[in-house]
Amino acid sequence: MTYGSSLAAAPAIREPLHAPVAHLVRGGVIEGIHYGSVVVLAADGTVELQIGDIEAAFYPRSALKPVQAVAMLRAGLPLDGELLSLTAASHSGEERHLAGTRRILELAGLPDDRLRNVPDLPFDPVVRETWVREGRLPSQLAQNCSGKHAAMLYTAHLNGWSLDDYLDPAHPLQQAIAEIVEDLTGQAIAQVTVDGCGAPLFSVSLHGLARAAARITTAAPGTPEARVADAMREHAEMASGSGRDVAALMRAVPGLLAKDGFEGVQVAALPDGRAVAVKIADGADRARVPVAAAALARAGVDPAALAEFAGVPLLGGGAVVGHIRAVRALEALPAHDVCA
Repeated sequence: MTYGSSLAAAPAIREPLHAPVAHLVRGGVIEGIHYGSVVVLAADGTVELQIGDIEAAFYPRSALKPVQAVAMLRAGLPLDGELLSLTAASHSGEERHLAGTRRILELAGLPDDRLRNVPDLPFDPVVRETWVREGRLPSQLAQNCSGKHAAMLYTAHLNGWSLDDYLDPAHPLQQAIAEIVEDLTGQAIAQVTVDGCGAPLFSVSLHGLARAAARITTAAPGTPEARVADAMREHAEMASGSGRDVAALMRAVPGLLAKDGFEGVQVAALPDGRAVAVKIADGADRARVPVAAAALARAGVDPAALAEFAGVPLLGGGAVVGHIRAVRALEALPAHDVCA
């Protein structure tokens, strides 16, 4: 791969120097600590806050999907609206997600069996339970990345590229995606591996991921970046699912683009370029949401709009006895009792 001269060097591959980002507080005692890293960017792109290690190489997982969608649009993918949102989705496996994936394949003139993602059950627990009760088996359509894979096939088909090997990192499609990953993050890729769905996964830094999100949300109207942002914000449930926290977050904060990823990754950006990115070291999803909400508050989002995301309740005997909350250094709130 040839890196452009304007790119920063690839982030260092090292053990990340994570720091405490969330406390699990039960009955006034800190019962557990989640470590991780957080970056908050100001509208001008400067780092307003950093906790932990924002420059080490890491895998953004599905938080990189908006960037992949931008790359496919630049390569000629003619999707907008719900289907473009699905292209950038980690969907729940609802019927609308399956129907949307089939529609993308129909537009490409391709059957379902051309998908090369790993068969799976629907991501949403309720949908998955119904699926199993009905005796349905794991499928590539139900797997949460099927929209992205269908769009990859469509993009490859439109460009006359081979289809059977569209997941090969050396394939023209994946080379085009890697180029845009570097363009939007502003840095060379540190490492390439395979994501859970089978697609190539590119390692950048947490700082680079936040930069990419900011570039997407600040792009001029009509550009591939703006089209992706518009589609995901306008069709948040298609990019995730009913009841998913990322969809609720985008509804709660006007203009916000948000995307989660496995292993405790979250990125979010506002139209003026303010952006946050979060990595929870142990991959715990329960810490991702309150830490991301606290980071957005530090970026200037009204805390009242984030109230429902600020603390995951802990139960004892069926009653709330504590919360998982971001550390005070991140929240930057006045000192108060630890169990408040």
